[in-house]
Amino acid sequence: MLDRVAILWPEITLLMTVMLLMLTGTSKDKDLRRAGSWIAAMGLFIAFVLAVRMPEPDTLLPGLAGFVRPAACVVGLLLLLGLGSVDTRYEYEIDGGRQFDPLDTTQGEFLCFFLLSLAGLMLCTTASDLIWLFLALEMTSLPTYIMVASGRSKIVAQEAAVKYFFLGAAAAAIFLYGFAMLYGATGSLHLIDIRTALEAQAANGGIGALAILGLTLSVIGISFKIAAVPMHFYTADVYEGAATPVTAFLAFVPKAAGFVVLMLLLSTVLHLGEGGQAWPEAIRVLLWVLAALTMTVGNALAMWQNRIKRVLAYSSIAHSGYMLVGLVAAMETTGSAADSPTTNGFAAVLFYLVVYGLTNLGAFLVLACLQRRGEELETFDDLEGLWDRHGGYATIMALCALSLMGLPPLIGFFAKLFLFTSAIRAGEYTLVIIAGLNSAAAAWYYLRLAGVGWVKRPGTAAAEVERSPSGGRRFAAGISAVAAIALVVMTARLITAGDDAVRLRTSDLIDHHATLPDDTSTAARH
Repeated sequence: MLDRVAILWPEITLLMTVMLLMLTGTSKDKDLRRAGSWIAAMGLFIAFVLAVRMPEPDTLLPGLAGFVRPAACVVGLLLLLGLGSVDTRYEYEIDGGRQFDPLDTTQGEFLCFFLLSLAGLMLCTTASDLIWLFLALEMTSLPTYIMVASGRSKIVAQEAAVKYFFLGAAAAAIFLYGFAMLYGATGSLHLIDIRTALEAQAANGGIGALAILGLTLSVIGISFKIAAVPMHFYTADVYEGAATPVTAFLAFVPKAAGFVVLMLLLSTVLHLGEGGQAWPEAIRVLLWVLAALTMTVGNALAMWQNRIKRVLAYSSIAHSGYMLVGLVAAMETTGSAADSPTTNGFAAVLFYLVVYGLTNLGAFLVLACLQRRGEELETFDDLEGLWDRHGGYATIMALCALSLMGLPPLIGFFAKLFLFTSAIRAGEYTLVIIAGLNSAAAAWYYLRLAGVGWVKRPGTAAAEVERSPSGGRRFAAGISAVAAIALVVMTARLITAGDDAVRLRTSDLIDHHATLPDDTSTAARH
């Protein structure tokens, strides 16, 4: 137990920061309340330093934590800068003479939920068993339901939160039922033991239907977290209803957690298809269909939208489809786990996640930095002629949109290139063609998003657009645009780091396999 705690200092740091924010967020001292963002930023910075120095956890993918946890802290810091103040109007009223009531302030609570969700993402990377996976994934999701409702004082935000919560509860029930089936099929909750049990079953005549159904339900349930078809219906309404900085948070943190959990689950069945076993092929087909449908549905629906946040919402669905292509590539079963301890598809997904998180954040923060009559921008008409009045924001939006499109030489191009190349290596030519056609179709709305501020003259609505007072948002948006260019020189290093992060703990698996009885039951070990 102490060994497990020793690798959790980054998460423990965030939890200690949360407890401190609970106290300062309800203080009568205005300076203490306003210091909440600085306290949260300091907690994230310390967590980043600790995450870089932590030893590898005892999981199927021991290097995963060393890649994802620092990346989560970096993106989390940029997201924190983009949040601004949730209690701006309330603080103005206090300055005007209103009596302070700790029940009416929400800034500290909001930051607590923000850090708790990030801690959940980081905990997903250190999960070694199904219970840990479930709790970490729900710890990522549950705070976001409250963030959606409290981040914006409009009825549409509360409606979005209700939709998000009930659909999220249904999805959690589905993948938890799948976890229960995996336990029933293997007799263990530990991921390494589950893999070893499935290897033994495959060697003794094939894996049973219970395990196949369990992993299938798990993948479908977790599809909600990554906004993949058929669990994507909430995305547009929730993204549009939430405050723009919260939407940027939803587009990265739950999605990253979902893909981390999928990689850990799929690692239990990688390379079990040698010798004619149909099990990995069945999962590969499921992922293949999900990838094709997700990127096609997302891009098709995005092309018909005129509201910016809905376009980015459907774009987020499409990008989940692209990343599912990487998971399909990882399920390629030539070779053995011992001979091929790394899966290029997983590394491509990690690289794509980082690139997507940074550039997508920039697009959302441009919207958060601008306002019309005190309200968020909603349609493309609001962005018309943006270059004439706010040229910096027009440039940031163009760079981020073109990177999301995959235009060379921006970093988004190399992310897609690595992803599609991994699928080609796996022989998934048809899926790559579908992905390429979808990328070409997506150029329609990305070019529109990038060019509307440059090409069109400002109309009546656009003439009323002005900058919001948040300097932190402007800085974070600028960092995202710079990353779209500067990360190109770090492409090889990031790819290498991702490749190291997804190496299976094969030596441990072989040792585990040698100690298990032939009937594959591992319950006694726990």
